Amino acid sequence: MNDAMLQTILLVAIIIVAISLTGVVLLQRSEGGALGMGGGPSGFMTARGAGNLLTVVTWWLAGILFALTIALTVVGNMDRASVSIIDANAVGSLATQPQTQQQQPAQPQPAAPARPTAPSLDDLEASLPSAAAHTPAPAPASPPAQ
Repeated sequence: MNDAMLQTILLVAIIIVAISLTGVVLLQRSEGGALGMGGGPSGFMTARGAGNLLTVVTWWLAGILFALTIALTVVGNMDRASVSIIDANAVGSLATQPQTQQQQPAQPQPAAPARPTAPSLDDLEASLPSAAAHTPAPAPASPPAQ
C-alpha cells in the first residue's frame, strides 16, 4: 500500500471521527446558563446514564481522533529526506560552495555613470514654479478696534 493511499484512508477516517465527535458533543446536555440558554430537564436525554454514556463516547472519539492525527503526521513524514541542513556533511558542502565560486576570476563590469538614487533638494526647487508667481496677496487691512 503506497503512502498516498494510506494518507487518504487516514484523512477520511479523521473526517468521519471528527463529524461523529461533533455530533456526540452536541447531543450532550447543557450544564449551565451559557449565553442565557437553560439546560433544563426539557431535553430528550435527561437520564444520568445517557450523560455518562455520551461522556465515555466523547472521550473514546477524542482519543481515536488524536491517534489518527498522529498517525497521519507520521505517515506524511515517512517520505521526507533524512538529511538535515545541520548535518556535518550538509554544512561542509554548503561551506565549500562559496569558495569555489570565489576562485573564478571576476569579469570586469563596465562603469556606469553615477546617478543619485533620489532627487536632491536642488532638483525639487528647480521643478517648482517661480516663487514670485505664487506669493499670496496681502490680507486686507481691518479697521482698528476702538
